[in-house]
Amino acid sequence: MTPNVKHGLTIVHTGDGKGKSTAAFGMVLRAWGRGFRVCVIQFLKNESGKWGEVLAAQRLGIEWHISGDGFTWTSKDMDATIARAQLGWELAKEKIACGQYDLIVLDEFTYPLSFGWLDLPETIAWLKAYKPAHLHLVITGRNAPPELLDYADLVSESREVKHPFRKGLKAQPGIEF
Repeated sequence: MTPNVKHGLTIVHTGDGKGKSTAAFGMVLRAWGRGFRVCVIQFLKNESGKWGEVLAAQRLGIEWHISGDGFTWTSKDMDATIARAQLGWELAKEKIACGQYDLIVLDEFTYPLSFGWLDLPETIAWLKAYKPAHLHLVITGRNAPPELLDYADLVSESREVKHPFRKGLKAQPGIEF
């Protein structure tokens, strides 16, 4: 590879610590600032939430999609929750394959993979076949499957050392959401 040839990376941010999505959204902001065509698809958050990152993306004109219905452990209809994740993957495949983006973030995408809502070998085979060479693909979430880590070019693990939740402090706007 020559130094002037752009190679799109597959990047995974995983682990039990905070900051996985935040790291990905920092990349979104950096890429947007460089004129990259950017798209984000979130797989767990509820589309009716007024999340800080969504509000910022709307102000900046960054394409943002939410395919979740909230946190899976509170779902009243798991079939619907799974169907939303699968629809999110269909949207992601469309965005990835079209070749119109420089950076795509699949936020919390490890969950549909590790929960078995999507077929892991099929998903990785699809990415190998259809992800454009120039596209940077960022995947976040806990418990990234080993096969995904093997496929990725870059893997970062976030480890919890200390968390205010352990002292009874709740999530705060602008910090956690």
